[in-house]
Amino acid sequence: MTPALGAEIANARVLVVDDEPDITALVVYHLAKSGYRVSTAATGKEALNAASEERPDVIVLDLMLPGISGYEVLQELREREETRDVGIILLTSRKEEADRIRGLSQGADDYLTKPFSPQELSLRVAALLRRLSAPPVAAGGRSHAGPIRIDRVAHRAYLDDEELQLTATEFKLLRTLIDRRGRVQTRPQLLEAVWDAQPDINTRTVDMHVQRLRAKLRGAGELIETVRGVGYRFRTPG
Repeated sequence: MTPALGAEIANARVLVVDDEPDITALVVYHLAKSGYRVSTAATGKEALNAASEERPDVIVLDLMLPGISGYEVLQELREREETRDVGIILLTSRKEEADRIRGLSQGADDYLTKPFSPQELSLRVAALLRRLSAPPVAAGGRSHAGPIRIDRVAHRAYLDDEELQLTATEFKLLRTLIDRRGRVQTRPQLLEAVWDAQPDINTRTVDMHVQRLRAKLRGAGELIETVRGVGYRFRTPG
């Protein structure tokens, strides 16, 4: 049985994008059973239109779509202002590590391969929604780390005076590293803190998100140090 969800999360809107009717029906059934408001799209073009018109909280996106590929849809969603922060879970039969790396590098929050457990997908949607709707840590909760500034209340991060365009997962990862600055964080610790230790999420996911986060931080990305064979540490700026 799916664990009870908060009212805000349970009423969230989820867009399912897949061109296989049987898969779509299965996913819709289980997500609706969990209390989500679910809509569907069968092509990349339909997905982009629905994302703009319906403003879903999470998109479950297949990679193998007719016409516009799932990768192209993912890239377009992350570039558009109105869909930049939407949660995205890739659901695909492509199991190669290169595909997983590409998807995570382009900004996907999670990646699940077919065949899959519908219950696990529901749990992953719930976990992603919790990250997206995480409450502020404290009133006026702000912190600085060198040129990086985090506003926990607004869920925004800045590099100098420029706002960083981070996904919910990237924001939580950066916040966790900064909150624990100076201390080595193992990959399992980061999986627990950022991904709620979801099943089938592996350490490669951590590495790919750190790589993408470093790229967005540009020169300040060097503050996230790799501790070989262990994990990562946010270095206190000198």
